[in-house]
Amino acid sequence: MKELLLVLVGSALVNNVVLSQFLGLCPFLGVSKQVKTAASMGGAVIFVITIASAVTSLIYDFVLVPLHLEFSQTIVFITVIAALVQTVEMFLKKTSPGLYQALGVYLPLITTNCAVLGVALNNVKYEYVAAKMGAMGFVTSVVNGFATAVGFTIAIVLLAGIRERIAYNDIPKPFQGAPIVLLTACLMAIAFFGFAGLI
Repeated sequence: MKELLLVLVGSALVNNVVLSQFLGLCPFLGVSKQVKTAASMGGAVIFVITIASAVTSLIYDFVLVPLHLEFSQTIVFITVIAALVQTVEMFLKKTSPGLYQALGVYLPLITTNCAVLGVALNNVKYEYVAAKMGAMGFVTSVVNGFATAVGFTIAIVLLAGIRERIAYNDIPKPFQGAPIVLLTACLMAIAFFGFAGLI
C-alpha cells in the first residue's frame, strides 16, 4: 500500500508528466485558455491514460512477453491508444457535442500525445509488469497511469486558471501571447520541483 501511495504522489506531483518530463506539451499549451475546457481535456486524458495503462500492461505481460515480441511494444501500444481515443471521441460526439467542438483538434491529438505513450512505456521501463511484481505489477501500472493523468490535469487546470487571470493584466508587448504562457509554465515547473522533497 505504501508503494502505491509513493507511485501516486511521485507520478502526479514529483515527476509530473508535463512540468518535469515535458511530455504532452501540445495540449498543455493549446487547450489551457479556459479552465472548463482544460478540465474537460484533463478528464479525457485521465480516462485514456488509465485504460491505456491497464490494457497495455495486460498485452505486454500476456501477449508480448510470452511470444518474445517485446521489441514491438511501441507499435502495439500506439495502436491500443489510437483505438481508445477513437472510442472517447465517438462517445463525446454523441453525448456532449459542445464539449466535442470545444476540444476540437486536440481530442484526436490525444492519440499522438506522447504523455499517453510515455506512461505505457514507463510502466515497462519501471518494471511494473507481472514478470517482476505478479498481480501487483498490473495494479501498480494502472495507479501509475491514473496518477500521471491526474498530474497532467492538475498542471493544465492550473495553467488555464493563471491564463484566465493574466488575460486582463497589462503585460508588456514583447511578453504578450506565447512568451508569457511559456514563462508561466516555467515558473510552474520550478514550483513543482519543490514536491521532490516529499518522497
